[in-house]
Amino acid sequence: MPDSSPIPDDARSFLGTLNWATIATLNEDGSPHQAVIWYLVDGDCLLVNSRRGRRWPRNLERDGRVSLAIQDRSEPEHWVGLRGRARLLRTGDDAMRDIAAMARRYGGDPDAFRGQDRLTFEIRIERTFEYWS
Repeated sequence: MPDSSPIPDDARSFLGTLNWATIATLNEDGSPHQAVIWYLVDGDCLLVNSRRGRRWPRNLERDGRVSLAIQDRSEPEHWVGLRGRARLLRTGDDAMRDIAAMARRYGGDPDAFRGQDRLTFEIRIERTFEYWS
């Protein structure tokens, strides 16, 4: 039976390595907004986290369509693109645990986010692209 996952095995392996993602969301006027973010892979989804009040999470709360580009730090001409839909998954203490896990993954200080009002979004991947020059 063919793999029905929207993330091919080679792209999934790449997503497990330490790379930052650029997230693109839609502003109210339809224009794009981009930001560089941390992420975690969770099955066929990515988890992303932000402090409440920033533009890209506000955009996702209004319109869940999202696109991400993850550039390979070791091979800059290689990147993986993802398209999907985001939904608010967690807030409060659960979202704080998510950002602490991301901080540990990316070499940051898990305690640096204490006291912040955090949001975690789950991005269901619908399409994956992989590019090599």
